Amino acid sequence: MIPLTIGELAKIVDGTIHQINQERITSAIPVIDSRKVTSGTFFCAFQGETVDGNTFAAAAIKSGAEFILTEALIPFPSIQVADVTAALSALAAVVRSRISAKVIGITGSQGKTTAKELLKVVLATQGEVIAPEGSFNNELGVPLTLLRATAKSSYVILEMGARHSGDIAHLSTIAQPDIGVVLVVGTAHLGEFGTLEKLAATKAEMIDGLRDTGIAILGDYDQFTPTFGATRPLKRIIFGEKPTDDVRAADIELRSGRAHFDIVTPDGRARTALRLVGAHHISNALAAAAVGFACGIGVEVIASALSTAEVGARWRMELHEVGGCTLINDTYNANPESMAAALRTAALLAQESGGSCWAFLGKMHELGASEAESHLEIGRLASELHIDHLVEVGEAHFAPPMSEALGEMTVHRTELSEAVGLFLPHISHGDVIVIKASRAEHLDQLAEEFVEALSAQSKEGREE
Repeated sequence: MIPLTIGELAKIVDGTIHQINQERITSAIPVIDSRKVTSGTFFCAFQGETVDGNTFAAAAIKSGAEFILTEALIPFPSIQVADVTAALSALAAVVRSRISAKVIGITGSQGKTTAKELLKVVLATQGEVIAPEGSFNNELGVPLTLLRATAKSSYVILEMGARHSGDIAHLSTIAQPDIGVVLVVGTAHLGEFGTLEKLAATKAEMIDGLRDTGIAILGDYDQFTPTFGATRPLKRIIFGEKPTDDVRAADIELRSGRAHFDIVTPDGRARTALRLVGAHHISNALAAAAVGFACGIGVEVIASALSTAEVGARWRMELHEVGGCTLINDTYNANPESMAAALRTAALLAQESGGSCWAFLGKMHELGASEAESHLEIGRLASELHIDHLVEVGEAHFAPPMSEALGEMTVHRTELSEAVGLFLPHISHGDVIVIKASRAEHLDQLAEEFVEALSAQSKEGREE
């Protein structure tokens, strides 16, 4: 964080200082997990329904926290405020106004975290980059990320998610982004917004929040996003795979499930080879390329950076080569678009390996009125892609009842606890397994069990 006196910080957050010299200068950054407190941090003590962060205040001070930001009166160096979240937002807004770093906001129905990670690699070729840890994209995550910025920071990347209309507008007010990125308007969280039009209007808040001197980076993957900001004097850069897009992918090839393509910008053309599995990552890479282009980075540098980028986000197209099989753990979350992308990747890998393709799928949540039909469409897509076995984990959603055929694809149903025992004996060398569902279905457990079982089975085979 930029240096502030304790007195100045307290004034910004409208807080009361306890046991700290108000003339003291601090550059401490906020931490919300007491286990991650070190010197050079301050601890934010949230009072939740089941956990009171103030119970960890003593441990935080002992671990090196300079002070506690709290809503309670506690016997430790602290700044007492009416609302910790609001205080962090106020502090972040002031820090934002005093840093010279270029701030980039990213939103979209899917791909935010991957696009952020790819963009981080591209921008790091030019200077220090501050980016969210994990998927820190809400009213808490955005301020926490901004408050890590210093005078040396060249770029700050912010993910912005939304559960309600107005969420992104609020975050944009704090962050004041120079560049706004909208990846795609899809069906994720459709149940909360009701219609795609309302969801699109919420994503458009990112562009609405830009100053007239801002730059809008817009994906050409749905009917709404390319129109955002069209009536304003913004610089708009459209990215996609159409010949008319400003930044586009050309001559696309997939090798071992990974995309190789030319990045084409108004400044030139260069070949890149992604290390990420899945053709759906092309759009995320193009978003990063478009921001890089907007920041004046040459296409050769962008392409080289994207070719080296490795995104290690847990449970997102996590690839395991184990026991002679390929397992894709994509259980972080699910919506129809990401489910379709995972199936296409698995089908492609199975074609290359010559083995059977197994899709262990669980329910997609937050789809609202489209829930039933969206699941059936995924079942039909699996059949069209020639997935050999669709295994419904939990309730039947995707296809006809157990053991009936949908085209040449065989459909099974199992409980989570029984899946490995039932199907491991039928999985052979060269087979591809994809496991995907919304987080609430806990299919990450299934993926871990399969990896362990396949590894153990392979070890037994070698010992024999």
